[in-house]
Amino acid sequence: MIYLDNSATTLIKPKSVISAVHEAIINFSANPGRSGHNASIKCALKIEQARETLAKHFGLSLPQNVIFTANCTTALNMAIFGYLKKGDHVVTTENEHNSVLRPLEALKQEGIIDYSIAFQSSPLGIKLEDIRPLVKNNTTMIITNHISNVNGCKTDIKEIGKFCKQKGLLYLVDCAQSCGHEHISMEEDNINLLSFAGHKGFYAPLAIGGLLINTDKTAKPLLHGGTGTNSLELFQPSTLPERLESGTISSPLILGLDAGVKFVEEHFDEIRYKLDDLTTYLNFELNKLGFQVYTEPENANGVIAFNIEDYDSAEIATILNEKYGICVRGGYHCAPIKHKALGTIGQGAVRVSLSYFNTFTEVQKLILSLKNIKHKIFKIKN
Repeated sequence: MIYLDNSATTLIKPKSVISAVHEAIINFSANPGRSGHNASIKCALKIEQARETLAKHFGLSLPQNVIFTANCTTALNMAIFGYLKKGDHVVTTENEHNSVLRPLEALKQEGIIDYSIAFQSSPLGIKLEDIRPLVKNNTTMIITNHISNVNGCKTDIKEIGKFCKQKGLLYLVDCAQSCGHEHISMEEDNINLLSFAGHKGFYAPLAIGGLLINTDKTAKPLLHGGTGTNSLELFQPSTLPERLESGTISSPLILGLDAGVKFVEEHFDEIRYKLDDLTTYLNFELNKLGFQVYTEPENANGVIAFNIEDYDSAEIATILNEKYGICVRGGYHCAPIKHKALGTIGQGAVRVSLSYFNTFTEVQKLILSLKNIKHKIFKIKN
């Protein structure tokens, strides 16, 4: 099997991640910080070390503002429902995942907020000039992803972050597709809220993500419940991370994430260069085959979207899976506005998403398989 669906989740995990999860299950499975005994304290200290790892990695000065969540979707919902209030206006983009669009639409349907969609003026990705004209007097938040999960186009987060700081707007960045191979500093890039998925670019287990907070503004909790602090009070604590972390957090997943971040930091340049090389090579070969490629050659971020003539993308993905043992994804990738912008409603797009653990040989086998599929389609049509 050749696995090329790493934008959904990475299949191959580093040995250090597997070892960290295994050790955590054996030695760090007490409830962290919820009891005064040694097992709980030992586990809590390991969790705080993981917060420090992530804070340092993302240029955040306060480790306690690293909030662990079940996934990136929860983190985005936490930010959107936690910081938006009645009468607010939001600017977001054509590239966003449904984990942004659906919460915004839910709030709009309830009459709480309104939002506008920015479309790309450049084929490479969203720029500040796409955002600026949509800002209104009641705009309070800008939401962009860093890299599109559909075709790998990249948002200019530095310029948008600078603009948000000048205008006093909250800037929420979804880095689910960029964490692990892009340098991000919340302080330098003026990012207030950053959501990430551990199981993608950080090679962590599934069901672990997070929200990092770089603002003094207080979020309304998405969940209310036990935090291990102020247990006699019936209202949620005001301090982080307890305010936003109700219920038992998963030490094995968090410590696996911690190991994944450290793996990325140790191999960062290798990961970046390899993704660049593999993406550029595949893009070139797909264009040689005459396919409709939706990823610009400059956007070498490990994500490529394409179609073969007018064939349904899900059908192509099924053929690759069943006949050639190659895992890619067809369809709409939970990003409906992006597909409207690309003109692929009704067909979707075949998405190939690469990992550090993929090889040139695997990409070459994909290309050969696609050549065979193209040849058979040509024979059928003629």
